[in-house]
Amino acid sequence: MSEALVAVEAAGADIAAPAASGARQFWRRLRAQRAALVAAAVVALLVLVALAAPLLTAIEGQDPTTYHPGLIDSARGGVPVGPLGGISAEHWLGVEPQTGRDLFARLVEGARVSLGVAFTATLIQVLIGVVIGVAAAMGSRWIDQLLSRVTDIIVALPLMIMALALLAIVPASFPRPVLVALVIGLIAWGNVAKIVRAQTLTLKGLDYVAAARLSGWGAVRVARRELLPGLAAPVITYAALLVPTNISAEAALSFLGVGVKPPTPSWGQMITAADVWYQAAPQYLLFPAGALFTTVLALTVLGDGVRTALDPRAASRLRIGTGRARKEGAA
Repeated sequence: MSEALVAVEAAGADIAAPAASGARQFWRRLRAQRAALVAAAVVALLVLVALAAPLLTAIEGQDPTTYHPGLIDSARGGVPVGPLGGISAEHWLGVEPQTGRDLFARLVEGARVSLGVAFTATLIQVLIGVVIGVAAAMGSRWIDQLLSRVTDIIVALPLMIMALALLAIVPASFPRPVLVALVIGLIAWGNVAKIVRAQTLTLKGLDYVAAARLSGWGAVRVARRELLPGLAAPVITYAALLVPTNISAEAALSFLGVGVKPPTPSWGQMITAADVWYQAAPQYLLFPAGALFTTVLALTVLGDGVRTALDPRAASRLRIGTGRARKEGAA
């Protein structure tokens, strides 16, 4: 079988194996979607900010944990001194109420935590889901039944309740960002496994996969050489849509007080602490909430753009910036 390009009709979608021509078509379709390109630029900028957080805080001359009691008005309950929450040349976004900690430093450091947790959890979900899904589809009937029932149980588990229970009993000494990523990743992989199993069963019946199995290849080699390339499109698409979901889950857990613990900043934790300050110091709520909203929106639009580029027959669910892409797909 030629590994240059493998096109498979499955569930009304074209699944293309990674190849030079397929990659060019993907990038051409993605570039035709203006909204997806803007979203990709926003995501790249956010990731760059998260990676460069120590450099950015060093340029500003602040850090996320130092208190500045002289910058808050104790007589008014800890409201920052000065206009717009204490914005100045030394504190680019002002300071926190009550503590006086630099808001810009906490915001960019919080990006490292929130994005790091989301991407790590997504990676764990994809790895477990792909292994379980392929094993269920390639295994014997009883293995398929066993793994499918386990997957059904995982899908039925309420993520927030299970995460609350697990995070509440783990010792506080365990690194909280790592723990949150592990909990989300280990609880929420069920849908990935279901998608991978369904696609693998479709690919399993194709001639080139059957020929590989009849030639004596083992299940692991067949999965690695013949199945994984065909699974790339649906897995990448779903992973792109999982990241914003995981960002929201981390923010919700931090908001409920069982996620990332102070003094480590995260966007969800900052929103939690700002719930009583939205009138006296609105910037303390607006900045982390705006960053979280922008990130989730950009990743959602990008994920939809990737899905549409990988499957040109499917119209964008968002229907923004995709007019040219739909015309090219129809052509």
